[in-house]
Amino acid sequence: MDYSKHILTFFKGLHLTHKLPNGVEVMNPYQNEVAFALCKKFYNKYYNNSKPRKIILGINPGRFGAGLTGIPFTDPVKLEEECGIQNNLTKKRELSADFIYLMINAFGGKEIFYNQFYFGSVSPLGFTKDGKNLNYYDDPKLQKAVLPFIINTINIQINFGLNTEVAYCLGEGKNYKFLTKLNAEHQFFKNIIPLSHPRFIMQYRRKTMHLFIDDYLKKLNDPESFVS
Repeated sequence: MDYSKHILTFFKGLHLTHKLPNGVEVMNPYQNEVAFALCKKFYNKYYNNSKPRKIILGINPGRFGAGLTGIPFTDPVKLEEECGIQNNLTKKRELSADFIYLMINAFGGKEIFYNQFYFGSVSPLGFTKDGKNLNYYDDPKLQKAVLPFIINTINIQINFGLNTEVAYCLGEGKNYKFLTKLNAEHQFFKNIIPLSHPRFIMQYRRKTMHLFIDDYLKKLNDPESFVS
């Protein structure tokens, strides 16, 4: 089965049944017909084969990227300008998406990159509280509540036919710490390589962004040199 079919079936079935802490709301773009239609166009364009990919795991969807389009690190602007998929969503940029597409183009372009890699998230559904993004690890009660969901969804994605020799983790702090601990318990992947989070780079290291792009390219092209 093509990756696109696996991915779209996975997205369509995403739901959280566990009780969440007071005030925490789930962000599920895949229940939105417009976002899901855009996902179909994107994944049918770039994932219409069964070639094994390596996964790059972010934290969870944000309001202005995957929270709108359903596609990790692809805001409405990138979806139209970079991927050629027109949309009527508010053309709001996401900092992380800005970096990711600079990196993708430096790697060789969308077709080459997406034929080798697949963006996911430790939690494929996002969270908000008081109208602001909330990461799964920001609230210990939330993290505990979504743990079974996280384990289950990682396993489902592995069954797409992912290359499990290596996975990449976006974020070298809490996301990486959580994922490496979970991986030690469940043996999802043989190795996990951390990458600096795009938002951190764009907010605090923009002047040296080219160095981070180089670091991404080295680790994505030659993971064997970065594992113990």
